[in-house]
Amino acid sequence: MKTSLDIIVRPTEIDVNGHVNNAKYLEYLEWGREEWYEAGDLPYDVLKRLGVQTVTVNININYRKECGQGERLTIVTEPHAVGRTSYVLNQRIFNEQGELCADAAVTSVAMDVDTRKSRLVPEELRKFFPKSV
Repeated sequence: MKTSLDIIVRPTEIDVNGHVNNAKYLEYLEWGREEWYEAGDLPYDVLKRLGVQTVTVNININYRKECGQGERLTIVTEPHAVGRTSYVLNQRIFNEQGELCADAAVTSVAMDVDTRKSRLVPEELRKFFPKSV
C-alpha cells in the first residue's frame, strides 16, 4: 500500500535561511506515516486495541532540495521491509515540479502496550509489507 499526502509549507516552518527547517521534514514524514496507518485502517486507537503501539527507532533521511514558504509538497509513504518486531517504511517528499526534496527510511518497532517491550508485528500491519523470499 502506497499513500500520498499533499501539504503546503507554512510561514512557521521556515528558518533563518529562508527555507524549511530540517526538523520540519521529520514532522512532514510523521504526517505521511499517520496518513499511511489511516489508509490501512490502523489508526492509533485500533493498534492500541490490538495491544500494540508503534515506536520510531531510526530515521535515515537525505535532504535533496530546499523547500520554501507556500510550496506544495507531496509526502509518499510505502512499506519496504518487515522483520519479527520491526518494520521499515520508505518515504519521499516531492515538490510541485516532481523534484525529490527528501527521502527517508524509517524503522519502527512494535511495542506491547502493557509490558512496554518489543513484540511481534501484528498480522494486521504485517500484511501491507512485501513477502520476503
